[in-house]
Amino acid sequence: MATCDICGRHENLPYRCSRCGGTFCSEHRLPENHECAGLSNWNDPEGVFASDFDDSVSASGRSKSVLNRVTQTGGVLGYFRGNLTYLFLALMWVTYALEWGVILGTQAGIFPTGTFNALFTLGSDQPLYVWTWVTSVFSHSPVSFFHIVGNSIVLYFFGPPVERYIGSRAFAILFVGAGAAAGLAHILSSIILTPGVPTYVLGASGAVFAILGVLTVLNPGLKIYLYFVIPIPLWLFTFGFAILSTVFFLAPGAAATVGQGNVAHFAHLVGLVIGLAYGQRVKGRHRVPSQMSFGGRRGGPGGRF
Repeated sequence: MATCDICGRHENLPYRCSRCGGTFCSEHRLPENHECAGLSNWNDPEGVFASDFDDSVSASGRSKSVLNRVTQTGGVLGYFRGNLTYLFLALMWVTYALEWGVILGTQAGIFPTGTFNALFTLGSDQPLYVWTWVTSVFSHSPVSFFHIVGNSIVLYFFGPPVERYIGSRAFAILFVGAGAAAGLAHILSSIILTPGVPTYVLGASGAVFAILGVLTVLNPGLKIYLYFVIPIPLWLFTFGFAILSTVFFLAPGAAATVGQGNVAHFAHLVGLVIGLAYGQRVKGRHRVPSQMSFGGRRGGPGGRF
């Protein structure tokens, strides 16, 4: 038995909305009856829930954009609407495999030295390699398997509720934008603090911290399990990571003693600040999901983050 998020009625067979994650009774199960976030996520309520009987003309008689046609329900890319979290997870692991392909290819003499950095890392000596602003977000340290595993776990658990709340398009902009901004901030701080020392950064932690910041603002009391065992509120988890990142950024020697000396801690903080700020901006637009559901609808040189 569950309780409807709108009227509080107890239901033996509640309806779980795949768009916003809410639980509703039969009266409020339709998206328009519970003000579902999916109705306005892409500014195309007809496209999100329509039957696609007439795919060329919207309710207002105007032609739909190509983006709406290919991403609406039944469209070629319709699955990814509401599931970008899992798409980004897949891209991270595909990129990780490509990284190893380039590394092995370089060792075999197939690729010239420097190919890896030119493709996957954002560097202080190559800031105009604009493609690395994005590729570095999906790349991870090949010598630290925990780097990609840790980011994947956080993204898997925290990404879906944020994506459902703000919409897939905003989620994509937040993830890539915050990740790129965090990386650029890291190399800029290194240029200022250690001029003349080349610095490279890669990893999705800046983007992941932004997602964590948004969810912390929306639902600070959400209970999570640290190491899958210790129950703590989300705000404490976020605050703890922020304190550690601040201490390690200000005291790199202390970070090195605990194996965190090659981590872009400043990028963590930048991503978190972006997430907290964006969370404050969107808070209150829709009902905050009360539960987290998983699964889809069907520092220095060489720093990582």
